Amino acid sequence: MNNILWLKALHVSFMVAWFAGIFYLPRLFVNHAETKSTEIAQHLKGMERRLLYFVSPFAILTLLLGLAIIYAYGTSWFIAAKWLHIKLTLVIALFIYHGYCFKLVKTFALDQNTRSGRFYRIFNEIPVLILFAVIILAYLKPM
Repeated sequence: MNNILWLKALHVSFMVAWFAGIFYLPRLFVNHAETKSTEIAQHLKGMERRLLYFVSPFAILTLLLGLAIIYAYGTSWFIAAKWLHIKLTLVIALFIYHGYCFKLVKTFALDQNTRSGRFYRIFNEIPVLILFAVIILAYLKPM
């Protein structure tokens, strides 16, 4: 049981680090979409790229540790934990979101963004909603 607790502690730690970046990156997109300054846009391009590449290993470690926890609990637990199936679906959605951020970073790098700051403000709310749902599922384990 002690090993599972370590896995959970590390899983949550890397998840927090990942979300810190996933929450901040769209705020950079907002500033980038709204700036008229070429100098600021160039600075934001570097920040966006560095942040995304910095938090990506945290996403991978979060996933690997989550899978290790599932493995440690076993197949019968996994099959019975219906709440976990919903959580994993949300995690997949978050990885799609994360992948889409790579596309957006490239779009900004090529000066091809056509979306407004308002779009990125709304885009920024997606991981917040996923995080709330995942926490509720993980702690309350409904069903």
